[in-house]
Amino acid sequence: MTTARELKDLLAGLGLHPSRRLGQNFLVDGNLLDAMLRDANPRPGERVLEVGPGTGILTRRLLAAGCTVTAVELDRRLAAYLRESLAGESGFRLIEGDACRTDYAGLFGDAPFRCIANLPYACSSVFLAAMASLANAPTDLHVLLQREMADRLAAEPGSGDYGALTVRVRLRYSVRLVRPVPPQVFWPPPEVASAFVRLERHDAAGPAALRALAGELAGIAFSQRRKKAGKVLSERLGGSAAAGRIFAAAGLSPEARAEQFSPADFRRLAACLQTQ
Repeated sequence: MTTARELKDLLAGLGLHPSRRLGQNFLVDGNLLDAMLRDANPRPGERVLEVGPGTGILTRRLLAAGCTVTAVELDRRLAAYLRESLAGESGFRLIEGDACRTDYAGLFGDAPFRCIANLPYACSSVFLAAMASLANAPTDLHVLLQREMADRLAAEPGSGDYGALTVRVRLRYSVRLVRPVPPQVFWPPPEVASAFVRLERHDAAGPAALRALAGELAGIAFSQRRKKAGKVLSERLGGSAAAGRIFAAAGLSPEARAEQFSPADFRRLAACLQTQ
């Protein structure tokens, strides 16, 4: 495990200073890394996606566990370092680019894969929404996130943290906050607390087109979350009369606000729209 001092020296040698824009906060706590690996329990032969591998602290542990690791790194200098330092690892594949724009279907095809990562804060919401929308989504994700983001993912209807992202992710995954994480385990320490979160895929949301439509309706409804959902969604549902029929068919009140609807409610609303 690299200490903060060793990490600083390594980054200095690479001519690199952690980027706030890229959300670079490097894990430097061995106890937390051990806990993450116990929780995730990576096994030999598993395909693992790691986003933001940084200097490869977690990557090396995943490879030692016998996993095949596909790592996506945006920072070209870190990518060059990983390419050189892990050149002898047959189970390592490096993708230099933006994790939110990577072709995961091309990388994994129909093969099952997991995601275990210290996610850069700058990309976490877009990345998680993208994962949930994949035809072959990860079977599970064990990720370090900003605590605020973790609370949004785990939020229940009616709470202030509950929103469109919650719906889109929970249409595909159950979410559990595994442990809170203090800023001191990173260098540089972020200004906010973090959390280690487990997302486990379920198949209750139905076909991809239905999930996409439910997510779209949630996005529209939450764009004006203080207004009545029936009014906000009326144009997308084909007008006020059609909206009334669709809400009635779904067993939902058009007078309610978006935050009062569960992911299952949005899925039901989408299913009723599809049959109109």
